[in-house]
Amino acid sequence: AEGGALALVETGDRIRIDIPKRKIDVLIADAELSARRQKIDAYRPRNRQRHIPQSLQAYAALTTSAAHGAVRDVGQLQK
Repeated sequence: AEGGALALVETGDRIRIDIPKRKIDVLIADAELSARRQKIDAYRPRNRQRHIPQSLQAYAALTTSAAHGAVRDVGQLQK
């Protein structure tokens, strides 16, 4: 989910999947999660010139975030 720990998971990390509770947890220390989050928060991609096709721009404008299902939402046109 948006703002969750998924971006912090690294190869080799152990995870626990609880199907009845619909929950996934990464099994690492809170201090390690905090250090990883700080590293990600500090990352700033460099500005670069790149061509983004209009089709991709339209898709991005009409699609919700993954936290909201990553589905097309024509209501986005009103925003």
